[in-house]
Amino acid sequence: MKINENTLLEGHRVVLVPYNAEHVPRYHEWMKSPELQQLTASEPLTLEQEYDMQKSWREDDDKCTFIILDKKQWADSSVDQEQCMVGDVNIFLTDPTDPSLAELEIMIAEPSYRGRGIGKEVTCMMMSYGVAKLGVKKFEVKIGLDNEVSIAMFKKLHFQEVSVCKVFKEVTLEMPVDESVRMRLLDDTADMKERDYRQACSDRQKLVSQ
Repeated sequence: MKINENTLLEGHRVVLVPYNAEHVPRYHEWMKSPELQQLTASEPLTLEQEYDMQKSWREDDDKCTFIILDKKQWADSSVDQEQCMVGDVNIFLTDPTDPSLAELEIMIAEPSYRGRGIGKEVTCMMMSYGVAKLGVKKFEVKIGLDNEVSIAMFKKLHFQEVSVCKVFKEVTLEMPVDESVRMRLLDDTADMKERDYRQACSDRQKLVSQ
């Protein structure tokens, strides 16, 4: 999605940046993992296919993707951005007749970053962005039945279970965005800053060259 191609979202422990070609090699390595393939219901791709996928995510009007970076590592200008990568988060506008309905996906790919509350922070940041910039009025998530950690996290965020598909072994949870949800998101992301991505990268490069 073009709307976020120059957007950086800075949170408490993470930085969300657009998914660029420089991120593809690390992402491709992640997706060789059978565990992540299962959790994301994904098929393994070749590196060339992964680059094509990255381009489509950038161009398509129904996908909004950010790469999750470790903010502490990102703050160290000597560390390559690829080395700061933790996972990704996506919004898919799945219903052409209802652009206010968004499917949310989050993947914490690096095992050492799981169970630390990062998933919750990223989810709140992405939801806040989706409401403010994309006009989202209802979020839904589809999670494998055996992914109990993710199901529990979304239920803590007040998502409600609406259906279980035994065939695909997944549960669907939803959250309509009313005024109380909007206010809670504003409160949860009060420290979030939106910055110019290219300018932030340029500033990092200047620090490296000093």
